[in-house]
Amino acid sequence: MQEKTNRATPQRPEGDRLLDASLVTMDVFSFMEQIKQEEAWKDGERNAITIFKTEGMTITVIALKAGAEMKTHTTEGIISVQVLEGRIQFDTGQQSVELSKGHMLALHEGIPHSVLAKEESVFLLTLAAGKTEEKEENIKF
Repeated sequence: MQEKTNRATPQRPEGDRLLDASLVTMDVFSFMEQIKQEEAWKDGERNAITIFKTEGMTITVIALKAGAEMKTHTTEGIISVQVLEGRIQFDTGQQSVELSKGHMLALHEGIPHSVLAKEESVFLLTLAAGKTEEKEENIKF
């Protein structure tokens, strides 16, 4: 298996974060701290970092400030959302649930959903199967 790393960007010029290999270890709490130190967080209402990405799965740490919203969108794969810090409202239009630290949900692909941070929150988003990217027409990080 060929190892894959991220490319440097203006937001993260150091690059070289391992994204895919036979074994990838991830310090989720370190990534939580990192994204809260970046300009995107200081200047905006959200920030995120992809910590694993392969053809079948993507794992992203997402931080939202209180009141920030990820507008209604769909995914082309099953997702899980695990709240690491804070409290979010997850809404499918048919169902709405509030999740706090330690709570998790799973959602099948193609179901429109939105996320609202009830307070400053961080969650782990895992997207499996299908295409490994959220449709980004409605989401900007």
